[in-house]
Amino acid sequence: MSDPEPAAESPPNPSVRRVSDWDADRLAGLAADHGMPLYVQDLDRVRENCERLRDAFPDAEVRYAVKAHTGRAVLEAVREAGLDAECASAGEVDRALAAGFGGSRLHYTAVNPPARDLDYVVGVAEAEPDITVTVGAVDTLDRLAERGYDGRVCVRVNPGVGAGHHEKVRTGGAAKFGIPFDRVTEAARDAADRFDVVGIHAHAGSGIDPDQLDSHRELVARMGELTRELASPDDADADPLDLEYVDVGGGFGVPYEEDAPALDLPAVAEATREAVAPLPAGVDLAIEPGRYVVADAGVLLTRVNTVKPTPDERVVGVDAGMTDLLRPAMYDAYHPIRNLGGGRERDGSDPPAPDEREATPVTVAGPICETGDVLCRNRALADPVRGDLLAVGIAGAYGYEMANQYNSRPRPAEVALDDGTAAVVRRREALGDLTAVEREATPDRTDRTGRTDRTGAGR
Repeated sequence: MSDPEPAAESPPNPSVRRVSDWDADRLAGLAADHGMPLYVQDLDRVRENCERLRDAFPDAEVRYAVKAHTGRAVLEAVREAGLDAECASAGEVDRALAAGFGGSRLHYTAVNPPARDLDYVVGVAEAEPDITVTVGAVDTLDRLAERGYDGRVCVRVNPGVGAGHHEKVRTGGAAKFGIPFDRVTEAARDAADRFDVVGIHAHAGSGIDPDQLDSHRELVARMGELTRELASPDDADADPLDLEYVDVGGGFGVPYEEDAPALDLPAVAEATREAVAPLPAGVDLAIEPGRYVVADAGVLLTRVNTVKPTPDERVVGVDAGMTDLLRPAMYDAYHPIRNLGGGRERDGSDPPAPDEREATPVTVAGPICETGDVLCRNRALADPVRGDLLAVGIAGAYGYEMANQYNSRPRPAEVALDDGTAAVVRRREALGDLTAVEREATPDRTDRTGRTDRTGAGR
């Protein structure tokens, strides 16, 4: 455990923490103490982001989209900050329960949930009857009823409006997500005969930036219209549903590029309230941000191991790759990178400090045997040398969560900063962890040729 120190040089509670705001000496100390690659997550920053959301949406239910970062330390910080938990899988529900969220603060929002997940959640509901299950298909309602569930249900709507930083995360317009808008009224009223229908839900997508707010407002307005139709129908023959909330999702973007403006959250909150209004009496607004809570609270640290000039580009090899941070390879996502120095020239001499070096276009490439395994291409960085420490910024959301063991690479460690004190909250995996879940081979095996191996050499 390191001595308490301030984790960043930023002014108190800025609207976004840039990678340049992190204390370089502190990060270098963590790298020396814990090895590479290394995730660092600042819990104080997580709490600040939760506070900012609650201030912007004082009358709304704010739920953290757990999939952005499921680490126990983060979940506990979010719970202490007063946010509920929105979970996309049985595993996330299990993690939230372990972090202290009770049923009244748990919302299970799965897409095409596997049978074992529904079995688990229905079992949880027996002990935590206040849990809410969000359902995006009539089939799923039937599957819940078959399991004897008759509790709290929220109906997920496909609003026909999508937005987000990449086509793969624009959920609002994808048929996979939710019941089509023109069928929701009938589906919700039918569901009310079997369940306690407490809300309706929609989500435009992930990483919505300021240029896409018109799509967000359109979604919110449609959800307000639908809420009024369900809770206060014009048709005298239609029974009103006793809804508690309308959930318009999250997706609030954060600026990844260094010169991109921060989202004006108070303005977004005001526009959201105006678009959804007027809500029927007793119906609250709900939002479920994930990325906004944790993205700028995290960095990934990686060490330069190779500098290779080529005729076409200067390739800087590092020890973190797409197994540690998948977003650049999967979404062509931009993450800011800062050279913190610490390396040596080839002759063993000390290079100039990073801020005194020439900015040089480089491709930062990882150790995975894939062409797409790059963290950036043709990016101007303070000219790296072998041994330099690089900080990859805005890595707290969907960073560790999407880490994997491709190429049989163990996943990195994660350190949490809490009031200036550092502690390992996820240990670094060892090579033995890669095979820990595999069935042990028996001494007597027959291969595909029919030959028997009794020596164990095939292991």
